[in-house]
Amino acid sequence: MNVFPKNTTFKYDWRTYQKKILDNMDDYLHYNHLHISAPPGSGKTILGLEIMLRLGEPTLIVAPTLAIKNQWIQRFCELFLDTETIPEWISSDIKKPGILTVTTYQGIHSASGVDEQDEDLIKKTSKISVAEIVKRLEKLKVGTLILDEAHHLKNAWWRSLMELKNKISPTVVALTATPPFDVSGSEWQKYIQLNGPIDVEISVPELMIEGDLCPHQDLVYFTSPSKEEEKKIEYYHHQAATFFQEVQNDDTLFEALEQHPVYLNPALHLEWIYENISSYTSGLVYLHFRGKEISDIHFNIIGDEQNYVPEFDFFWMEELLDFYLLLDDINFKKYEDHRTDLGNRLRRLGFLEQRTISFYNSKNVNQILNSSIGKLQGIKEIADFEFSVLKEDLRMVILTDFIKKEYLNNSTENILNLDKIGAIPIFEKLRRENSQNKKIGILTGSLVLIPSSAKDMFDQLCVKKSISGVSFSALLYDQSYLIINLTDQIKHDVVHIVTEIFQCGGIQVLIGTKSLLGEGWDAPKMNSLVLASFVSSFVLSNQMRGRVIRTDKDNVNKTGNIWHLVCFDSCDIDGGQDFSNIKKRFKTFVGISYKDEVTIENNIERLNIKTIERKEELPEINQIFFAWAKDRTALAQRWKNALDKGSVLVEEIEVPSVNMTGMGKMRMDYLGKMSGNFAKIMVSSLLLFCQDLLMGLLRNIDEIKSIKSFSLLVSLFGIAGIVVYGGKLYRSTKQYLRCKNVGRQLSSLAEIILYGLIHEKVIRTSIEKLRIVSSSDRNKNAFCYLDGGSQYENAQFIQALQELVSQIDNPRYLLKQKRGLLFLEKDMYYPIPEIFAKNKKNAELFKKLWDKMIGKSEIVFTRTIEGRKILLKLRFQALLHRNGRIEHLHKWTR
Repeated sequence: MNVFPKNTTFKYDWRTYQKKILDNMDDYLHYNHLHISAPPGSGKTILGLEIMLRLGEPTLIVAPTLAIKNQWIQRFCELFLDTETIPEWISSDIKKPGILTVTTYQGIHSASGVDEQDEDLIKKTSKISVAEIVKRLEKLKVGTLILDEAHHLKNAWWRSLMELKNKISPTVVALTATPPFDVSGSEWQKYIQLNGPIDVEISVPELMIEGDLCPHQDLVYFTSPSKEEEKKIEYYHHQAATFFQEVQNDDTLFEALEQHPVYLNPALHLEWIYENISSYTSGLVYLHFRGKEISDIHFNIIGDEQNYVPEFDFFWMEELLDFYLLLDDINFKKYEDHRTDLGNRLRRLGFLEQRTISFYNSKNVNQILNSSIGKLQGIKEIADFEFSVLKEDLRMVILTDFIKKEYLNNSTENILNLDKIGAIPIFEKLRRENSQNKKIGILTGSLVLIPSSAKDMFDQLCVKKSISGVSFSALLYDQSYLIINLTDQIKHDVVHIVTEIFQCGGIQVLIGTKSLLGEGWDAPKMNSLVLASFVSSFVLSNQMRGRVIRTDKDNVNKTGNIWHLVCFDSCDIDGGQDFSNIKKRFKTFVGISYKDEVTIENNIERLNIKTIERKEELPEINQIFFAWAKDRTALAQRWKNALDKGSVLVEEIEVPSVNMTGMGKMRMDYLGKMSGNFAKIMVSSLLLFCQDLLMGLLRNIDEIKSIKSFSLLVSLFGIAGIVVYGGKLYRSTKQYLRCKNVGRQLSSLAEIILYGLIHEKVIRTSIEKLRIVSSSDRNKNAFCYLDGGSQYENAQFIQALQELVSQIDNPRYLLKQKRGLLFLEKDMYYPIPEIFAKNKKNAELFKKLWDKMIGKSEIVFTRTIEGRKILLKLRFQALLHRNGRIEHLHKWTR
C-alpha cells in the first residue's frame, strides 16, 4: 500500500533517459539497491522523488548539506504536491521522523554525538543513540533510504549510516553526480558497500541531446612562473641535482648497504625481499653503480638471467633513501647520526614530507606553481578577453581555494604586493587593472563584497525577502565597492541575494571559494568559469564544472567556457606538477575534442595540445585557446557534429604496448607452429606422391610384394600426416590469427574475461546482446570495451580485464603459459583476476577458458614457497617496466 497521498504526481513530462530508468526500475532493484550516476542538471532529485513514490514506503532522505536538504523538500512540494506549504508528514528532524524525513549525513551522526568541528554547522539539541533513531524509523516502517552524494562521508558518519542501514534493511536509492573514482581501493569498497554498485549512468552526451546541458568547452591557459618564482624553482631543482651527486658519492651510505644482511646473505632473507622488492632492488642498483660486483645469487633470486642492472637515477634514489631513512631502523641503527642528518636536510629542502620522499614532486615547488603570481595575470587576461567578446552579457565566476583577507587593508590606498592566489588577491588584480569597468563582486562564507552600483538592487531583493537591518561598509580605498556586514541570521539569504544580482547583471565577474559555490549553488546564467583552484580530485572538479554547463531557460543559445589554469615548469620534462594535476583532472569528465575528427571523450589529449618544449611557446598556445573561446557558434556546431556520430558513452581500456609483449611472443610461437605444421603436411603430401611414383614404376613387377607393401605403408603415413597435421595447422592458424596484432590479442583475452564473468553470473545480459570491440593505434597500444552490457557489467568487465593485462603485483593465482616452440625462452605468466581467484575451483574455470582460447597452461598458487619465488621474479620485471600505465577512456560512439 502506498503511504503517499493519491494525487502526488510529477507535474511535467519525463525526459527520455529518466523514463528509461523508471521503466527498468524493477530490474535495477534486483539486489535492493539502485545506484544512479548523473551529471549536475540531469534531474537526479526529481528522479529520486519519483522512485520514492513508486516504492510507496515511508522514506528517509539523506543529503550532504542543509541547503540541499531544503532543496529536496522544496522540489517535492513544488513539483509533486503543487504547494508551497510543507505538510506535517514531512519532517526535517531525524529525531522526529515522518512519512518523509529529510536530513543530512552530519545530522544523523550529530544526533547521537556532536563532533567539535560540527558544532557550528548543526544546532546542538538533545542527543539520542543511533539505536533510538533506528527504533523510531522502524516504528514508522521506513522502507526506502535515499542517499544524495554519499561521497561526503567521514569515517564516523559512515559507521553511523551503515549501522542504521543494516538495522532497518531498506531499499537503497543512491544518487550522485560524482562517484569518487579516484579514491583508494578501501574507500571505494566502503562507498560501494553503502550505495551498491553503479547500476546506471546518465552521460553528458545524453543530456546534451535532450537539451538539458548547454554546449561547453574546457580550455587551458598556460602561465609561467615570475622571475622570482623561477629562481626558487631552479634553486630546488639545483638542490635536487646537488643532493643526487652527493648520494652518488656517499661512502657512509655505500658502507651501510654493503653491510646490510639482505645483501650479505640474501638466501636467508627471501621473505623480506619478497615484501620489499623495490627497496631491495634500489640497493642492488646503487651498489652496482658504485662498482660493487653483484653476485649471481642476487640475479637468481630476482630471476634475471641477463644479469641486467638498471641505471641509478632519481627514481632509484627515492626508493633507496626511503629504504635507508624510513623502512629499516634496525639494520641501519649503527648509522643513526648519518640517517638523521640526511633526513633533516631533505626536510629542510622540502624533499621529505610526511614520510614521503620526492624530488620532482616536492611540496615547495608545488606551492610555488599552485599559487604563482603568473596565474593572477592569466585570470586578468581571461576576464578581459571574455568581456571583450560578451560585453554586458558576461557572467563569469572565478573559483579559488582561499579568501586571503590579509590582502585587504583599512587605509585609503591598497598597494600590497599580490604574491598569492585567493579571492581578495584576484579581486585586487581585477580592480586595479579594470580598464573595461567590469562589475566585480566577492561571495564567500565570511566576506561578501558588491559594486556600489548594485546596492539598489540588493535593497529591493532584501525587501522582497522581508530582510531588514543589513549594514554596509564602503571599501576605504575604493568607494565603488561595498562590504556587506554579515550576521548569522542573514548569511544564508545574502548568498541567494548576491546570486540573484549576479544573474541580473549587477555583478559580471563573481569571485568565490569552492567550498561555498562548489556544490548546491546554482546560477544558470553563468557562461564562463575560471578554476583558480588547486584541486584535481574527481568529485570537486566535476562539481565545479557542473555550475556552468547548465542550460538557461531565458537563453536557448547559451554556451559555457571552462578555463583551467596551469603554471608551466620548464625545468621539468613533463611540465611540472601543476600540469600533472590538470591531466588528472581531465581524466574525470568528458567533453568536446579539438582533434581533426571531432569526438566526445575524456583525457587532456582531446584538446590536441602539442608537446611543449620551451616556455616561449606558451603565448602561441594560449592564443589557440582564445580563438576557440571566441567562436561560441562553432562550439555549438562541434557538439552537434560529435553527437551525431554516436549513441552511447562507453568506457574503454587503453593498454600500452609494453603490457602486451607476452601475447606478442605467443604470436611468434603460433607462427612457428603454423609453419611447422604446414611443413609436415608438405612432407605427408610428398609421401603420397612417392606412393604414386613407386606404383607407376613397379606396375609390371607384381612379384615384388614387399615393395608394394612398403608403398602402401608410405601412403598410409601420408594420409595420416595430412589428417593429423592438417588439424594442427588449422588450430595453430586460428591461434595465430587471434594474436595477429595487439588489438586481436586484447580481444582474445577479453573474450576469456567475458565468458568467465557470464559463468560467475556477474554479467547477466544475454550473450547475443554483447559485443567485444577492440582496436590498436600506430603506437601498438591496444583498446577494448564491452558493448551492450549494463553500467555495472561494463565496469566489472573492464576491471577484470585490467587486472589480467596489468604488471604483476601480488595476485593469489598465476597462469603459466608454456612456450611451445622456442624452448630456450622463458614461460609467460599472467595474473588471474581477483574475481576468478577466490578459490582453486574459480581459478580452474579461468584456466579452462584460457586453454580453449589461447593454449595449454598451468595454475600457479603464489602463496607457497615456490609460488612466492616465481612472484618475486615477476615483480622485479614489473618494477623495471613501470611506465606501462593502463588508462580508462570514455568515448561517445555507436
